[in-house]
Amino acid sequence: MRASAFLYPWDVVGDPDAAARIAELGVQQVTLASAYHSTRALTPRHPDHRIVTAEHAAVLYPPDPARWAGRALRPYTSSWVASRDAYAEAAEALAGAGLDVHSWVVLAHNSRLGAEHPDTSVVNAYGDRYPWAPCVARPEVRAYLVELAAEAAPRAGALGTELESCGWYGFAHLHAHDKVAGVGLGDAAQYLMSLCFCSVCRDGYGAAGLDAEESARAVRRALEPVWAGGADAGTGWDAVEKLLGADLAAATLAFRTEVARGLQESVVAAVRAAAAPDFQVLLHADPAPYRCGANAGVDAGHILSVADGVVLPCTGGDAARAAVIGPFAGREGVVAANFTVVRGMGGSPDTLERDAAHAVSLGANQLRLYHAGLAPDSDLAAVRAALSHLGG
Repeated sequence: MRASAFLYPWDVVGDPDAAARIAELGVQQVTLASAYHSTRALTPRHPDHRIVTAEHAAVLYPPDPARWAGRALRPYTSSWVASRDAYAEAAEALAGAGLDVHSWVVLAHNSRLGAEHPDTSVVNAYGDRYPWAPCVARPEVRAYLVELAAEAAPRAGALGTELESCGWYGFAHLHAHDKVAGVGLGDAAQYLMSLCFCSVCRDGYGAAGLDAEESARAVRRALEPVWAGGADAGTGWDAVEKLLGADLAAATLAFRTEVARGLQESVVAAVRAAAAPDFQVLLHADPAPYRCGANAGVDAGHILSVADGVVLPCTGGDAARAAVIGPFAGREGVVAANFTVVRGMGGSPDTLERDAAHAVSLGANQLRLYHAGLAPDSDLAAVRAALSHLGG
């Protein structure tokens, strides 16, 4: 089975042993970040450092000045990797070790963009802006994301790409010093907290026959029991309908689905126009259309008519894995089961062989391993053993 490990360029640049180490895991491919959000990352084996602080979302290659000339929204560059083109340098080393390289592009997740251009951000029903979450209904945001994907995905040497956050982003965010756990928000309440009421979305609701201000009031009313410390509002679309009412819930989802599909179709078309004919395009996805975040909510049939496949979050129990993979079973396209393989991040490398086999039985046909650069040696040893038994 084809397996790919996620990596950052800084895991490879400056470490002459990194590419061979990854090849020895038994993977055939690396999914290498070319555009990524802010993070603080361990590099447990790098000869020159142990911590990399990516202070803001950035591209890890030199962007084309001509492409971005005159645009208010443009990608930020990184200063935390000692390379003019960190992506290209890492990709060359990995390819030299016999590994296929695919780019990894994070789109609608960018805190610096929201800080410097606040009008681009999602605005919740209370009027709070989420600077980490660009509103994908806004024309200027969509134009920026499409252009970013067209540049960041088909980097030299890349045989394909994986697009993360290609859809709505919302409340959930691993923010520095997060202090939001005092009130338990199930994913139904998170959906309500992720609904955008910026001026563009308000117009979109109006065009769909909704009164935007009354809709925002309905969201606030629905959340009152949550703030009062009541029981978790629940999980699943039924719980959203219970909170908001079936008709309003359906109307908000219809608008958001139309927006997300339009973005996904435009992004994939732009990448394909910029890339070689056999360039593979996958989306990080979740089959529940109301979900937002790194794994964009999609309809299985629609997204596989747009992209070449999906990367699905499969860390966790059998039931959760079945719920994620099930809607894609039996369909044409890549269905890549993504497993966290770092124990300290909630992964289970010791059960990777069993969990991967279960994913295959459900319809997965590839594996993704998150994250080879972050994992300690003991976790990588477990991955290596699992892949040797799975036939790589």
